[in-house]
Amino acid sequence: MSLKAETVSWSAGGRLIVDAVDLEVMPQEFLGIIGPNGSGKTSLISLLAGIRPPKSGIVSLEGHPLAKSTRRDIAQRIALVEQQAETTERITARQAVELGRTPHLGALSPWSGRDTDIVARALDHVGMSDFADRMWHTLSGGERQRLHIARALAQQPQILLLDEPTNHLDIHHQIGLLELVRGQPLTVVAALHDLNHAAVFCDRIAVMDRGRIVALGTPTEILTEERILAVFGVAATVEHDEDGSCFVRYRRPRPKLHLISDTMKRHDHAR
Repeated sequence: MSLKAETVSWSAGGRLIVDAVDLEVMPQEFLGIIGPNGSGKTSLISLLAGIRPPKSGIVSLEGHPLAKSTRRDIAQRIALVEQQAETTERITARQAVELGRTPHLGALSPWSGRDTDIVARALDHVGMSDFADRMWHTLSGGERQRLHIARALAQQPQILLLDEPTNHLDIHHQIGLLELVRGQPLTVVAALHDLNHAAVFCDRIAVMDRGRIVALGTPTEILTEERILAVFGVAATVEHDEDGSCFVRYRRPRPKLHLISDTMKRHDHAR
């Protein structure tokens, strides 16, 4: 299932946050969105999810504008895992995941054994089956994040949108979660901070800077030393393996000469 943004813009507080973005997500691909803080990644994810209506332009699903679809229709096809999605309700881990079944329930389709099985599989996928009866407020940030992923999987979407999904997770669970998502028969769009995660798991990468997509392509096309320096202001070496993959190795910034001089002066004065 394809998802497309056509000249999409969105602003807040009089400032343009997403600026005339054109982007087509291909069926079954894992598309990563990278960029510095404030570049518009989260806002673009929200627009693609239909949470926010664009100021201008169109977001469409299989050629049908999201603006003409109901929230229920969208939720049956698109699942969103946000950065900060919390609840003050006293619910268990299992009940949090059960919320993913809401778009599929109704007067003519009440909760059934099939829904129970779907929730159980989702909990198992993220390694949280043993936590199913724990209360939400007793769980760590990483455990809650894994449950958000489980809730999205229980939703049985065709498109999964993730906004920095590895936040609060240790490195083992970061890799495990992205590998899990990569293995699903889904179209995936994920805003990612870690460039090496993008290199390993993404089919294509879109680079955002100041609200615009400034580059789009495969990881090896996108993750170049010149682009990393231009967009992130970080010096890096990009290593390429024989299998076509790449790895970003960051370099320590060189101390500024005036800082070294000031430090030496203070040291001499102390003597």
